[in-house]
Amino acid sequence: MIMEFRERKRWVFFGLPFTFTVYTIKDDMVTINQGFLNRKENDCYMYKIQDVELENSFAERIFGLGSVKCHTGDTTDPVLMISHIKNAKAIKDFILEASEKARLKRRTMNMLDIGADGEADVTDV
Repeated sequence: MIMEFRERKRWVFFGLPFTFTVYTIKDDMVTINQGFLNRKENDCYMYKIQDVELENSFAERIFGLGSVKCHTGDTTDPVLMISHIKNAKAIKDFILEASEKARLKRRTMNMLDIGADGEADVTDV
């Protein structure tokens, strides 16, 4: 089942979609299209997304909006912001699930160095 979200960045005031930024979230990729005269398109594969965070300011909560912050392993955008969108909670949950499925499908693993080499720093007396 292929699922896709298409959302426009909105003004926080009344949640009106009067911006030229469109977010497209698919099973395998997040695409951000920005601009009116000068267009910019930014893609990030879903398997590169390591963590997802939902942010809701007071004004966003009043108008039913939210912002999704994606921490990625992408070199161009280590933090990908999907700002002032409706259905932010559903989109965050979708990205979290889709990124995990994409990592399993590609058999990629995200390793973190937490400094535990298995050797103790304690000297025997």
